Amino acid sequence: MEYITLSNSVKMPQLGYGVFQVTQEECERCVLDALKVGYRAIDTAQSYFNEAQVGAAIEKSGIERKDIFLTTKVWIEHYGYNAAKASILDSMKKLRTDYLDLCLLHQPYADYYGAWRALEELYEEGKIRAIGVSNFYPDRLVDICSFARIKPMVNQVEVHPFYQQTEAKKWMEKYGVQIEAWAPFGEGRGDMFQNSVLNEIGAKYGKSAAQVILRWHLQRGVVVIPKSTHIERMQENLNVFDFTLPEEDMASIAALDTKTSAFFSHDDPAMVEWFVNMVEERKKN
Repeated sequence: MEYITLSNSVKMPQLGYGVFQVTQEECERCVLDALKVGYRAIDTAQSYFNEAQVGAAIEKSGIERKDIFLTTKVWIEHYGYNAAKASILDSMKKLRTDYLDLCLLHQPYADYYGAWRALEELYEEGKIRAIGVSNFYPDRLVDICSFARIKPMVNQVEVHPFYQQTEAKKWMEKYGVQIEAWAPFGEGRGDMFQNSVLNEIGAKYGKSAAQVILRWHLQRGVVVIPKSTHIERMQENLNVFDFTLPEEDMASIAALDTKTSAFFSHDDPAMVEWFVNMVEERKKN
């Protein structure tokens, strides 16, 4: 495993296992499989509704808590100081842990400054080892880095060969924020796994397109959290530390950048309204 060191000197595995869209029925088994094959970083979130299953799997795995890097994220409806702090403590109960290795604010909307103060306080109390944000575009990131008491240590954003976030990555580096990729494969959109450039590169090293993508991320200094519900694919995704992409291969992949999200834009007003409506609907349930 390769590690990166965050701005506060905390070491974080550069390759972890993400449980976005892993159902409650499958989650415990999947996390146990991931830990069995060698993953030591697990990424979940309040909005995934599977924190309890992640916690149960970690407890059943028999692996010492100190050897697992555990991340969760605060959802928008829990923003504001009091609500965020209560929700984080509740997440820790679900995860069966008395501390988090990393806690992120999941979206750049609503009272994220109030929520950030809760993260700062829990960080200073030692209940969270590192704090950060997710989906913060450069303007929002520079804002919170400039005006918050403690700067975010991580920003988890959409990054993959078709949306490489080169400019955003420069701003993160300027402020000492580690870039982390959600959807490191772009969920296969745009026929990514069938892309001829990625497959031709993979053929040279006896690797799949997915393995080439993960190696490309790692060499760019990006933290990745690929998701799979199949243990064989988990093993394949972990088997990316025995080869290196030379500069010409990295350049070929760089040329695939469309500079366009494969999903949605967080600064699109219609998308902001979509998030608002989601929060309102959840309040009714």
